[in-house]
Amino acid sequence: MMVIEDCKNTRAVTLFLRGSNTMIVQEAKRSIWDAMCVIRNLVRDNRIVYGGGSNEISCAVAVSAAADKVPSIEQYAMRAFADALESVPMALARIQDFAPFATLAEVKSRQIKENNPRLGIDCMDNGENDMKEQHVIETLIGKKQQIMLATQLVRMILKIDDVRSPGEDQ
Repeated sequence: MMVIEDCKNTRAVTLFLRGSNTMIVQEAKRSIWDAMCVIRNLVRDNRIVYGGGSNEISCAVAVSAAADKVPSIEQYAMRAFADALESVPMALARIQDFAPFATLAEVKSRQIKENNPRLGIDCMDNGENDMKEQHVIETLIGKKQQIMLATQLVRMILKIDDVRSPGEDQ
């Protein structure tokens, strides 16, 4: 490894990547790109949220509670949105070979009972569901972008469905 120090232009950085094959090098490039995007997001807005599906669970609980107060048919859309938010922690549980429904139900009930929105899926399998203790964080700006893009996609699909319903003549 070669390290060059005391350069005049300290804002420029060059990374040399090596790997046993091109797939390894491409994966390293993607990982570095992802890390630079996280740094960019933290520079733009340094607020963070806890990961492991904890924020999605707490948002789903809040949306479900708000849906209880809506007397109109809109409450069903709100409940569907809450269910969609819960798909992230369920996917994390499924990836870890946990029982997804049981794991989500346990963490969700603990979040409500303990009033601790930092509780998420223990993907490191160390017996601790508190994402603050596990140091699992995400940038707030990244999480907001994910939710906004997913919501916009669903709205586009629903608009298409309104324009052309199944069974209509073509």
